Amino acid sequence: MRPTLLILAAGMGSRYGGLKQIDGIGPNGEPIIEYSIYDAIKSGFGKIVFVIRKEFEIAFKDRFDRFSDSINIKYVYQEVNLSIDGIDTVIREKPWGTSHAVLVAKDVIAEPFAVINADDYYGAEAFMLIVDFLKNECSPSLMSMIGYTLQNTLSEHGTVNRGVCKLDEHNNLIEVV
Repeated sequence: MRPTLLILAAGMGSRYGGLKQIDGIGPNGEPIIEYSIYDAIKSGFGKIVFVIRKEFEIAFKDRFDRFSDSINIKYVYQEVNLSIDGIDTVIREKPWGTSHAVLVAKDVIAEPFAVINADDYYGAEAFMLIVDFLKNECSPSLMSMIGYTLQNTLSEHGTVNRGVCKLDEHNNLIEVV
């Protein structure tokens, strides 16, 4: 079974001032997300699931359905006040975040999967590493995360938030600060 790439793209872009997930930055107006789609196809992913807000649907389908000849494309919607069995609904103005976004994709993913942000660049090597892991090593008790050297993720053009991973002597994740 080929793995799925779950792309988190429901961000509101409030600091950016618009739908940054599909704004062009490449030489031919490609958004960063297209580089991830290309690398995902080349690496062996079998499906891409976009987590978006319902009001982004037309813009996303207009931009990304053209890849459906090369890879299965699905869309799920991160509604702000999602009803979950066994959990009391808390009324919110903004979505819950990453865990909530992954949860809304539960009905369309039955295979090993990787999660990325729509507006981050990962590089082809990261996609090849994670597909190899998902196909050959992943299990219910063994998961993975691609990490980057902190200094390579910082910007000269403003502040960013980053999690710093702490590992044990066997390179197992023990904490994220």
